[in-house]
Amino acid sequence: MGFLADALSRVKPSATIVMTQKARDLKAQGRDVISLSVGEPDFDTPPHIKQAAIEAIARGETKYPPVSGIVPLREAIAKKFKRENGLDYKPSQTIVGTGGKQVIYNALLATLNPGDEVVIPRPYWVSYPEMVGLCGGTPVFADTTMATNFKLQPEELERAITSKTKWVILNSPSNPSGAAYSHAEMKALTDVLVRHPHVWVLTDDMYEHLVYGDFTFVTPAQVEPALYDRTLTMNGVSKSYAMTGWRIGYAAGPEHLIKAMDFVQGQQTSGAATISQWAAVAALDGPQDHLAEFRAAFQTRRDLVVSMLNQTNGLRCPTPEGAFYVYPSCAELIGKRTESGKVIETDEDFVTELLMAEGVAAVHGSAFGLGPNLRISYATSNQLLEEACHRIQRFCGSLR
Repeated sequence: MGFLADALSRVKPSATIVMTQKARDLKAQGRDVISLSVGEPDFDTPPHIKQAAIEAIARGETKYPPVSGIVPLREAIAKKFKRENGLDYKPSQTIVGTGGKQVIYNALLATLNPGDEVVIPRPYWVSYPEMVGLCGGTPVFADTTMATNFKLQPEELERAITSKTKWVILNSPSNPSGAAYSHAEMKALTDVLVRHPHVWVLTDDMYEHLVYGDFTFVTPAQVEPALYDRTLTMNGVSKSYAMTGWRIGYAAGPEHLIKAMDFVQGQQTSGAATISQWAAVAALDGPQDHLAEFRAAFQTRRDLVVSMLNQTNGLRCPTPEGAFYVYPSCAELIGKRTESGKVIETDEDFVTELLMAEGVAAVHGSAFGLGPNLRISYATSNQLLEEACHRIQRFCGSLR
């Protein structure tokens, strides 16, 4: 009998974390490394949010919080969903977790039994299938293509659903592709889901405010009210408010599901950090002026990166609608040789050789379930992005 749980054999380490650590290790050795592997805004948390945390400390708001979140934050979450998404939730239908990842994990842990299936479009955020596996479920993948900008098509969703399907996970805008669904595109998917009343919808809206041009964000229960009673709408303050380290995610859904998630969290971590929760109240209830600044900066960066990558030998890069990632194909470079004689056999080979040769860290697309691609985060300065893209161009141009 082994000491470690068998479940660990079904789980892979996070490729994004692995690549980010490789970049850190090389930097520690004195290498000049530009990391485009981490999904974290380079902006600082807005001042009014930091001030709210300071004031909470001064008031002595430093005790254990309720498991599901402090009342002012749950009220702010309910107001946010009504104000921005047209969704009516009572505070008792909301829950706060230590980041969006915990919220998703708790929902899966509270609902999955062995044999239950969870439909996940690919490319996917690296943690979705691993969390499903840890919770005893079976991930079922629904494929997308570059031809549809990596957006799930209704016929693919229909094909993936079986009598064992319990959840469908939707992520718009997407990590890793940046793809986001218009109202019409989302309605095509919700029409499928309406026909399958046993299937629940877990929507990850973490990048909601990071959409560009005239694109309008929508979420499934907003597009199709018939799904309201079987949808968990997850969001958080990490990306839109540059609060990744504050570790606050939240969700709203049917009260019986929220109570089950509260039960799980009560025996796991209890409530999220009190000071962070008060900061999140200020984020949701306070001024939103920084969002326009964030969007403008990210759109400029997106356009820079897409343009330079599409001028790169062997890369093809679609223009995403949101988030801060691009997902170019490196298919034309598979089989090429580096100057040192290494054959690029996979997209993982590509990003590994790119890091070693040019000091640019990206994440291979196969880690997100679909390759040969790579995920590049443009959540860094224009200057660094331009330099990184020049290095990528030089590397790709050197392959023979």
